[in-house]
Amino acid sequence: MNLFPSLEKVYTKDQLSAKDAQRYAELIAFAPMVFQVSRLMLKFGIFESLLESKDGMTAKEVAQKAGISEYAAKILLEASLSSKTVIVDTETDKYNITKTGYFLLRDPATRANFDFNHDVNYIGLFKLEESLKEGRPAGLEHFGPWSTLYEALSSLPEHVQKSWFGFDHFYSDESFDSALKIVFDMNPKNILDVGGNTGKWALRCVDYDKDVNVTIMDLPQQIGLMRKNTEGKAGADRIHGVAGNLLDPSTQMPSDPHFDVIWMSQFLDCFSEDEITSILKRTSAIMGDDTRLFIMETFWDRQKYETASLCLTMTSVYFTALANGNSKMYHSDDMLKCVKEAGLEVETIHDGIGQGHSIVVCKKASE
Repeated sequence: MNLFPSLEKVYTKDQLSAKDAQRYAELIAFAPMVFQVSRLMLKFGIFESLLESKDGMTAKEVAQKAGISEYAAKILLEASLSSKTVIVDTETDKYNITKTGYFLLRDPATRANFDFNHDVNYIGLFKLEESLKEGRPAGLEHFGPWSTLYEALSSLPEHVQKSWFGFDHFYSDESFDSALKIVFDMNPKNILDVGGNTGKWALRCVDYDKDVNVTIMDLPQQIGLMRKNTEGKAGADRIHGVAGNLLDPSTQMPSDPHFDVIWMSQFLDCFSEDEITSILKRTSAIMGDDTRLFIMETFWDRQKYETASLCLTMTSVYFTALANGNSKMYHSDDMLKCVKEAGLEVETIHDGIGQGHSIVVCKKASE
């Protein structure tokens, strides 16, 4: 297994002392409590109040500000001491927020992950064992009788949709500026955006180049959301929709017009390796020698910081329990194997795009 240098030491050596390892184990054991306490510290505005206070706040002051009992405030604050999100001055009994608490409060990535895990994943994760054994998203039953979350997306409760899209778009949107420069270095006239979701990338493309046309291919429900989201916006007349379910091996990619660029952003991680290979074979079938396929993914092995890898490998658990039961955030070697099996070859790889994305540029393999 190849790992970026930043991960080599962390993932190949047991670095914790016995004392730290024991504490880490207990933190895992009580992880649901840590999560819910921290969620309520956010929801009740306690972290915010502590950050704004000059000298800290007592439990009584926190209770009054948050509109909860002093008992409730003490439960949350004392648990937060052990979670390392607050500290206390033993002489004044005043609590202050820590750097960890600050990241929970202010870091956009952490907030997107937090809301995503609470609103989308938390209850469904109880069925992770079933999902792993049966190869299906058993936790999705919490929301309804769908076979994948993508079919359910337009029907999920509004707050769940908000957290899902907030998570999905946070990671992709941060990479768009750099990605646009890489893609439009080819001067494309027609782009096929596979799995284009609500059309955010397409809108950026038609704004970036006033002559380009973008065709989005996605599930019928997503095409409906895309049309609603792009309606009346500049360049919307150059955004087109093609409905299709690429899980069905008989579903072919559109080949008219001829596409200079085929774009897949955070798309292939929604499928198993066999499904990825099948999709890429159908992609290869419509590619000319001048066509380039751009695959933008967050590969867990190509991250600059280990914290990012943690977020990605844990996101794989969401794919198992709720999304579809058989996909994940991939190690790049696994993805490149699918590329090769589909009759494609890698031309270049761009790392460090946005929030840890890589863009793999592919062309048809030489015969």
